[in-house]
Parts: sequence; structure tokens; C-alpha cells
Amino acid sequence: MHFMRRLTVFVMSMGMMFGVVSFANSEETTAARCEGLTAVKLEGAKVTSAELRPAHGALSMPVKIPSELGEKLPAFCRVMVTDTPTSDSDIKTEVWLPVAGWNGKYRAQGNGGFAGQIAYEGMAAAVTQGYATSGTDTGHVDNSANTGDVNDGPKFALGHPEKVKDFGWRAVHDMTVQTKALVKAFYGKPAVHAYFTACSDGGREALMEAQRFPEDFDGILAGAPAYNWSALVSASTEDDRTLMASAGGYLPASKLPAITAAVLAVCDGQDGVTDGVVGDPAKCRFDPAVLACKGAEDDSCLTAGQLATLQSIYAAKRDAEGKVVFPGYSPGAESAEGSWNGWMVGKKQGDSTAMMYFGLGYFKDFVYQNPEWSLATFEFDRDSKMALAKTGEALNATDTNLKPFVARGGKLVMYHGWNDPAIPGLSSVVYYDGLVGAMGKRETEASVRLYMVPGMLHCDGGPGAADFGQDGAAIRRDAQHDVFTALEQWVEAGKAPGTLTATKFVGDDETKGVLMTRPLCAYPAEARYVKGDPMQAASFACVGK
Repeated sequence: MHFMRRLTVFVMSMGMMFGVVSFANSEETTAARCEGLTAVKLEGAKVTSAELRPAHGALSMPVKIPSELGEKLPAFCRVMVTDTPTSDSDIKTEVWLPVAGWNGKYRAQGNGGFAGQIAYEGMAAAVTQGYATSGTDTGHVDNSANTGDVNDGPKFALGHPEKVKDFGWRAVHDMTVQTKALVKAFYGKPAVHAYFTACSDGGREALMEAQRFPEDFDGILAGAPAYNWSALVSASTEDDRTLMASAGGYLPASKLPAITAAVLAVCDGQDGVTDGVVGDPAKCRFDPAVLACKGAEDDSCLTAGQLATLQSIYAAKRDAEGKVVFPGYSPGAESAEGSWNGWMVGKKQGDSTAMMYFGLGYFKDFVYQNPEWSLATFEFDRDSKMALAKTGEALNATDTNLKPFVARGGKLVMYHGWNDPAIPGLSSVVYYDGLVGAMGKRETEASVRLYMVPGMLHCDGGPGAADFGQDGAAIRRDAQHDVFTALEQWVEAGKAPGTLTATKFVGDDETKGVLMTRPLCAYPAEARYVKGDPMQAASFACVGK
């Protein structure tokens, strides 16, 4: 290394020790400032690498970043951290710090599924937009994409209770504390605001942060949160058991179009317009019996066994005493691309689905610690209670008392697709209603918003207008069309979000133009058509709040 570089790194390290860093803005001193982060002391963790990455430079990482994002990457300091809060922990975190144009803020990117990978795409978008950012694998590596073993994702939990805690809550909190320390060391001052954004398991991470660590973030965007993990997966596993119990009760994907058509015939127009989307499925009074086969069975009708299965999927799951454990799935988009086909059902009995993957992995590796555990042994009341007892403390983010988060000015925005085929949309309604019960309506509305999105599937997609800036990699827009911008505006300017506008693009491709727009109403309000062009959000009003 050049002598001046060595001297600069030494001065950098000494400056960090005394909390003072001062450098001219040259490439050499910036590189030294970045490399000097290896000297930052982190509790229970170590900076293993810190290097200056040039603008638009190629990056080697397990997940490919879309070219449109990679081409926009600015110069940034890429920091790698290994976090070992316990002897069985091995949490990998990356922190990306833009060299120029830092907006003074930190935006963390959460995970999905069983995690196991850092969310590089969301981080790339964040650093390109001027944020310091970070992501974590939550303490394990999911190699299923490379090994072809679809069961690789949950295996980390088998025999590793501390890794379950890392995945459940510890890794994201540690990442946040460590990132804040590195931000302060690199820029010489702390971030003025901290944000967290993610969907699905990342939505669960988001609520876990608000509940357990209210000081970590000022603004949190939580999409389709799997916050009641043990109940959610128990409920979906009960659906799997029902589907697989007999060939006569299996609901094949070929039946889904008839189901959706029957639902829409009854409930599509309830919001004042017929557009292929059920505005509020919770108010849809659809009776599957209308699909009963009256003659020979074909894809236009359901047998008695199939009707019972469909009714079970829609219904809430209850324990032996009749108490609701978890809500059922909403009707109206069963046949949409990316919906029930693949998540819940296949072409025939025995086909693997996404929800079966989660259920089998969870009960084998988390709950019973037995790779030989079989779906055939599942019994909902017993096993859901065992799941709660074994993993509830580590995984469930069900606390509805957010007063500590709210007291320090924290703002939480939740969103959920009404027709989510992975995590029933009603679960977010249950959580929001729980907040009102725990904190009161006024205090909840002062700090929390929930947007239920008609016709949206899991995190995005579906027949409804489902683009409103929720994707971590989305291009930032104005607060009317971008839920994250609306959250920022709430935190930084005190302007609470009201009705948002969601867009559906032609072919779900932004480059092909706008098909329709719809208002997203803050729950419990819902959109109803008033007059004008039914393809325009301005023709609707939010009512019922």
C-alpha cells in the first residue's frame, strides 16, 4: 500500500477512536475512510471487509441485481460484517454507504420467506436514491437455488435454537445498531432518520422491530406481515392436510377459473363498478355451493369433497374450544396468475406447493426437530399449540401495544393485498384492530396506517391496481403514488398519509402504459365508485371510516 494511504488509514483509525474524522473529498482519502471502517469496534461483531466500490462497477454477489439498477449504482463504501451474538450464531450483514449525495438518512431492507440471503436489490435501490442502507441474511445461508434442494431454506433451524432467535428477531436489530455505528463513523455524524421496509417475513421483521426495539426506526413500512408466524403456518398446514386427505377432496388448479368467476358474479359490483376486482372481500357473501356439480364432473363445477375443501380454505381456523386461531383466505382472485395455483394447489393431488414447503419445513425443523415428520400426522389443535409453545417467543410479533414506539414519534404504515394467497389479508385487519383495542382509536390513527389493497396478491401483482411504491426497489414518486414517500413525509414533515393512488399497468409492465388507477383508502374506509371514468381513481371516494 502506498505510504500516504497507510498514513491516512492510521489517522482514520485514530480519528474513529476519538469520534473525529476529517478528510478532503478525494478518491484516495475516501477509499481510506472506507477501509478504515474495519477498525470500528462493534459489540459481538466484526467488520470483515470495507472497500470503496466505483460507480456503475460490477458486483460479485449471490443474487443478481437487475441491470437497470446496477447501471445506476453510485460509488459507495461496501462494508461486510460478521455478527456472532452467541457461539452458534453466524450472521452476515452488509452496509452500503454512498460516497457522494448522501441524503442523511438510513433505510434498512428486510427479508422474505425463511430469509437466508441479503436483499441486495432493495439495497441497490436505496443507495442509488442516496440512503445509507443495510441488509442481513439473518444468520444462515439458503443455498436451495444452487443445490436444487427446496428444503434447504428451513434446515438451519434443526438443532439450532439460537439461530432461530437470530432469524426471528436478533439479526435485524443487531444489523440496525451496527449500521448506525458505521454510518456515524463514515460520515462523522449519525443519520437524521432511520427507516425499515419489507414485505412478507420482512413485514414480520418490521413489526418485531416496532414492538421489541422501538428506538431502532423512525418510520416502518410493513407489507403483508407474517407476524403471527406459528398460527399462519399452522393454518396453512391444515389447508395442506385437507387438500391431501383424499383424492376426492383435492382441488386442482383447473377448477380455479370457475371459482373466481362464481365469486365475481356475486361480489364484483359491491363497490359500485364491475371491474374484475372484489373491493372488500370481507363483505363478500359467496356460497361455494353454487358450484356443486349437478351432473358429470368437469372443470366448471365442484364435487362434494372439493366444496368442503374450498369452504375450509375460506374459513377461519379454530381450536378445540372454537376460538379463532387465524383467519381464512379471501375470495375473488383464486385463478389469477401467481395466486392459488402454485401457492396452495397444483394440477393434481401430491403436487408440491409454496405453502406446503413452508409448512413441512417449519414443523420438521422448527417445531418437532424431526426431518421425518409427516403431514399425515398433523392435527391442527394439538400442533398449532405446540408450534406456539416452541417458537412463539422467537418468531411471533403479535404484541399490539406500540405505545413505546409511538411515544418517541415512530410511524408505522402497513399494507396488505386482500387476495394474498400466502398470508390472508384479514390477518392485518386483525392486527390493526388489536392496536385500536390496546392503544385506542385516536392514538392508533395518530401513528399507524393500514392500506388494504383490493385485488392484490402477495406483496404485489394480481387483477387489481397494485403498484403504489411498496417495492423496495421501486422508483420514488410523490407521496400520493408512493407509500414510502408518504411515510417519509409523515415522519419528517408531520403530514399524515391519507388516500393513496395505486396504478395497474398494461400487462403489469410500466413501459406499456397505465390501464387503471384506484384509490387506496386508510382502513377501515373503502373505495366506492361515485361517477366518471371507472378506470380513474378520481371517480371513487373513500367511505365508511
